[in-house]
Amino acid sequence: MFELKDKVAIVTGGSSGIGLATVKAFVAKGAKVVLSDINTEAGKQHVASIRENGGDVTFFEANVAEESAVQALVQFAVDTYGKVDIIVNNAGIGALASTHELDYEDYQRVIKVNQDSIFYGSKYAIQEFLKAGNGGAIVNVASILGTVGEAGAFAYNASKGAANLMTKSLAAEYSGRGIRINSVCPGYVESGMVNKEALGDFYDGLVARHPVGRLGQPEEIAHAIVFLCENEFVTGCNLLVDGGYTAI
Repeated sequence: MFELKDKVAIVTGGSSGIGLATVKAFVAKGAKVVLSDINTEAGKQHVASIRENGGDVTFFEANVAEESAVQALVQFAVDTYGKVDIIVNNAGIGALASTHELDYEDYQRVIKVNQDSIFYGSKYAIQEFLKAGNGGAIVNVASILGTVGEAGAFAYNASKGAANLMTKSLAAEYSGRGIRINSVCPGYVESGMVNKEALGDFYDGLVARHPVGRLGQPEEIAHAIVFLCENEFVTGCNLLVDGGYTAI
């Protein structure tokens, strides 16, 4: 068992949704966490709240689409806590558009945030893992849309499919050195943008795609991320947590 107590974890996109739920889940296990996000105000507010309840968490602003920013993020964690044991590459964006009308700039923006960030986060975290010689864990937050296609989601499908295969490639390369790399593939999850009030009838259509009869909760995805970090016999896994979405 990879005990999370006193481990140092980085979570990108940590100021909302799955990222924030993961930060809280790690803190509950006794880990020290660097919450990173481009939303500085929200990130600092959540850090202050978690600290008030005894959690050891700090904030670092980083645009994960920029290599230098991710490198600085990992270095910040090392400077603050002396090491890095875990990175959760969670930050991501979506883009719905007909592919024949999709601008290259919009396509590339999705690729940079969702795919390139995994390269940057993994590269610099692995460098620290190897220096310390104590192994480590990486979890990439992919999606069911890295497994199945969705009309109008060409760029997102491409980035999340890449996330899943990058996970397997990294696992094949580094698991023999005590570094485990997995991805979690959520179904649709309740959030500030995905809820009945925001989506109306379209929300009901999303629910109907999940045999369990509802959307996921961020805490359910965070629970899976904790599992992927703790279980030392799991690596190279693309774990579907999707309410049965891909079963039909």
